Amino acid sequence: MKTTNKIPFAAGVVGSLPRPRAVQDILPDQPGAESLEAARSERMDRAAAYAVTLQEVAGLDLVTDGEWRRHSYTNIIADIADGFTEDLRPGRWGITVTEPMQVRSTGLAAEEARRLLETTDRMTKVCLPSPYLLGERLWDKEWSSRAYPTRESFIDALVPILHEELVQLSGTGVTVAQIDEPHLCVLVDPDVRSTFDDPNYEMDLAAAKINEVIEGVDGVQIALHVCRRNWGRQGWGAKGGYEPILDTMKRISVDQYVIEFAIPDAGDVAALKELPEDALIGLGSVECRLEHIDTPSEIVARVEEAMKHVAPERLSLNPDCGFAPGKASDIPLEEAYLKLRNEAEAARLLREKYS
Repeated sequence: MKTTNKIPFAAGVVGSLPRPRAVQDILPDQPGAESLEAARSERMDRAAAYAVTLQEVAGLDLVTDGEWRRHSYTNIIADIADGFTEDLRPGRWGITVTEPMQVRSTGLAAEEARRLLETTDRMTKVCLPSPYLLGERLWDKEWSSRAYPTRESFIDALVPILHEELVQLSGTGVTVAQIDEPHLCVLVDPDVRSTFDDPNYEMDLAAAKINEVIEGVDGVQIALHVCRRNWGRQGWGAKGGYEPILDTMKRISVDQYVIEFAIPDAGDVAALKELPEDALIGLGSVECRLEHIDTPSEIVARVEEAMKHVAPERLSLNPDCGFAPGKASDIPLEEAYLKLRNEAEAARLLREKYS
């Protein structure tokens, strides 16, 4: 594993930025073949370049394309493979798997990375959803069982698809390949845990399948992002410290843990000392859901609290979560920019004080 950061207290993002209305209009209503064409369009190239420029001007050391080429951080799977239908049940996640998946466009994450690398000289990140996350969100007993009799069979079918995406991504020169897994993290909440017959089985399943996706992949820093969901102005979807899932997190063979601590419901930051000592930590030190814009001093204070428990050279800075997990996020782009600008200034102050 990597134990120190190339840039001390590097400032970056988790993944997504709020999509302006024009970017939303470039994308069709649903992911799929038409969406893939839009993601590759010259208009989207110019829009994504603006997302990168915004992060560079804010002063970030690590950037993404804002995930503007996607409807959401999860629904990239429906651009990669056929087999998904617009949700037939209200209140779900936008799409449901209803037919056996057939890969349409392998290497889509690598394509995103290559386009990103053409626009910046900063460190870069591209994200992929975990198979457990997709199983939780996109499999439905009524509508999916003809294609995949169980949720687990759908998850198993996702593993080789996501593994191939990660293999191709690792060869692009991108700095960080991140696996997004909020459904593991919401198991910190006793109320959420009570909805499962066997929470330990769920944690074991999530860890095992992520490890299968990342097995044998090298040449890139692999990160795991966990959070308590991002509901925008409504806040987050789970409460509780990391203690119930720490042992599971430690079994996932990643170089970096990207975790949230700006929200009050993330628990005691002392939990960081339980993570593997040779792992990096992307510290959620900037609030990303609500209107308050953290000051540089507030961000510095959160990092200094973390430094009581882990070596500073392991820490980098990021918001708690992506600003816009879905296409229609209600967080203003200007607000996100101001938060990232203050994050970069906090990183500068920390380097000045400790490096």
